[in-house]
Amino acid sequence: MDDAPLPPGQGGPARRPTVGSLARRAGVAASTVSRALRGDPRISAEVRARIAALAAETGYTPNALARTLVSGRSGLIGLVLGPMENPVYAEMMQEAVTQAAARGSRLLLLHAGHGPIEDATAEALTQYRVDGCLITSAELSSRAAAICAANGVPVVMVNRVPRQFESAVACDNHAAGEALAGLLAAAGHRRLAVVTGNADTSTSTRRAEGFARGIAAAGLAAPACFNGGASHAAGYAAGQAIAALPAPQRPDAVFGVSDVLAMGVMDALREAGLSVPGDISVVGADGIALAAGPPYRLTTVAQPLQAMIGRGLDLLMARIGGAALPQEVVLLRGTLIRRHSARLPA
Repeated sequence: MDDAPLPPGQGGPARRPTVGSLARRAGVAASTVSRALRGDPRISAEVRARIAALAAETGYTPNALARTLVSGRSGLIGLVLGPMENPVYAEMMQEAVTQAAARGSRLLLLHAGHGPIEDATAEALTQYRVDGCLITSAELSSRAAAICAANGVPVVMVNRVPRQFESAVACDNHAAGEALAGLLAAAGHRRLAVVTGNADTSTSTRRAEGFARGIAAAGLAAPACFNGGASHAAGYAAGQAIAALPAPQRPDAVFGVSDVLAMGVMDALREAGLSVPGDISVVGADGIALAAGPPYRLTTVAQPLQAMIGRGLDLLMARIGGAALPQEVVLLRGTLIRRHSARLPA
């Protein structure tokens, strides 16, 4: 009965049951226990049932480190997130956790915040023996990319189009911005503005570029640009600057390149006594849950987050499996959602 827990104070903590101790109790080889616990059909149903009962009785759980040493895989996927003040990253994390678990993997959060991935973060990919890395924000530095490549850690970016040669899955952000511009122009808006995001992120720049192209296609003047960022506070500051303009110079429609920016703009405009959408229409992009209800009811282009994470994990798992696959970038169309924050065509 070598797996029986010892009472407190009598011999120290109980020893953790192992494959070896299960094998001794069952009177079989350790390899038989391992195969039985994996459901190997070469082991008889009676033996598999007996070993499963022993494992349940003793509280045996597989040793992840030992499994890693034997198989060369940890079952861990590194996750890099953007700044958490933007709710889109919390939604991405929840979706990634759910979908990775369905594939038999677990996520290890390595980074959350602004800026490129530091070399120390890339080194953590190898220290924790992650099988691959899913990046939902930022960029790999050249050194970080070299660390991953040298250690055989595949990388897939989600919500970003990489500047370097990594695989990626993203929303078609250029098309999203263009669609919103066309919608506002069709509704009769003539003085448009854009609240930009971080200049070094492909998501923000592509949305702003698409918006400008859509406005040009409608024969309107280029949009006024207000510096934003990645937070509600940045959108609020931009909204204050817009509200402070003389009425003839004030835009009649504003595109925040993320929902959280657009929400900040709306709050600032309303605090200044302006009506949304009566005086100024506001639209965003991302499709976060918080923007759907009052007081925002934001017109937006929703990213297909579930499909983006799923496709990203598919690309990553294929590369973890050792397949010699070319790098690829996949763009998925977003969904235009018409709500009450903008005056829209019928």
